[in-house]
Amino acid sequence: MAIATVNPATGETLRTFEALTSEEIRKRLARAEKAYREHRLTSFADRSRLLHRAADLLEEDIPEIARTMTLEMGKTVASARAEAAKCVKAMRWYADRAESLLADEHPDRADVADSGAARARVVYRPLGPVLAVMPWNFPLWQVVRFAAPALMAGNVGLLKHASNVPQTALYLEALFRRAGYPEGCFQTLLIGSRAVEAVLRDPRVVAATLTGSEPAGRAVASVAGDEIKKTVLELGGSDPYLVLPSADVERAAKTAVTARVQNNGQSCIAAKRFIVHTEVYDAFTRRFAEAMRALRVGDPMDETTEVGPLSSEQGRSDLAELVDDAVERGAAVLCGGGRPEGYEDRGWFYAPTVLAGVDATMRIHREEAFGPVATVYRAGSLDEAVALANDSSFGLSSNVWTRDRHDIDRCVRDLEAGGVFVNGMTASHPGLPFGGIKRSGYGRELAAEGIREFCNVTTVWEAD
Repeated sequence: MAIATVNPATGETLRTFEALTSEEIRKRLARAEKAYREHRLTSFADRSRLLHRAADLLEEDIPEIARTMTLEMGKTVASARAEAAKCVKAMRWYADRAESLLADEHPDRADVADSGAARARVVYRPLGPVLAVMPWNFPLWQVVRFAAPALMAGNVGLLKHASNVPQTALYLEALFRRAGYPEGCFQTLLIGSRAVEAVLRDPRVVAATLTGSEPAGRAVASVAGDEIKKTVLELGGSDPYLVLPSADVERAAKTAVTARVQNNGQSCIAAKRFIVHTEVYDAFTRRFAEAMRALRVGDPMDETTEVGPLSSEQGRSDLAELVDDAVERGAAVLCGGGRPEGYEDRGWFYAPTVLAGVDATMRIHREEAFGPVATVYRAGSLDEAVALANDSSFGLSSNVWTRDRHDIDRCVRDLEAGGVFVNGMTASHPGLPFGGIKRSGYGRELAAEGIREFCNVTTVWEAD
């Protein structure tokens, strides 16, 4: 895949970029190692000052960087601005809290009395240069939620971004340099996917984090495992959205639309499988399909657009194949099912789509639909709803709509996911750990768990 900016709304190639040579990569790795030796010794106060400065600059840049993101991957410009603002919030959150999150911990003396220590504590120390392999769908947020805690912990970052968002990737490196970070603290590597292995095997790179597809995660984890290097993986998701008998059906249906088509439907944590109890199935499905059909599809730069194009022609083709396979095997199309009117021959658009009657013979039952396509299932009981929700290789997040405390407790206990969101849609927040289980990956980002992932958790034992 060429490193290039291609406008998804038109298919026009706007800019292309040359990949770094092997020698240029080596120089950047050397800079990263040198920067780490110095950055690890800085105080939390100094790190906080730099990160706050980066947040301030990003806040000033929101209109410009939002348009860049929209131009490169097609999200609506309104959602791009919201993404940038969320990054500002996360940067300030870590700038203000990292010192307390990584403060020395002192175990109760009674718990370690027989260890022979006069004093014992746990300290969090940085690891070194961390490679971040990031996707295009949230080109700013995915990077910042790694970079902010990593830099505050005393690590340095190397970014291998998706090849279709090079301008956003370069902006991020420039942002941290403008904020005053020394050269090498955060660098963008304009490289193709085939160059990742050599970077990860380099002894100066100590760990990696990846957000992306299951095959990409498997490839990076395999290399890192061979090198015995720490990884955090946030992979795909096919999140269930359970609507149970006591739910506020009108609110559940309205929220379901946003939960499905956020980021033009291209989000790992977007609700994708809508599992509805038979008592409220007809009422929910009618409202949901009507609202999906009414969404305004169009130019993502238009402030009134609600759903823009998919990020690539291949992405649209992959989505269409899943829908076509389901329809051929008997699924009913309640709305959508193809390219929207007026966009048959321009841009990479796909109409918001709702499929009913989906079963296990269909690919879409097993595979992640990365676009504005929802599948609706009818469940006869809570047991059946939970079983359907767990009938997936993914386990990123989940949504449950009910007023019944027993139903809530049962779902929290039994849903196989890294998150359970009750009477609301899944969203990431700096103060809450984020990640999945099963083939959705492992490890956690954000909150205290996220900043500690790339720390050396060190036991300090002292005798008199």
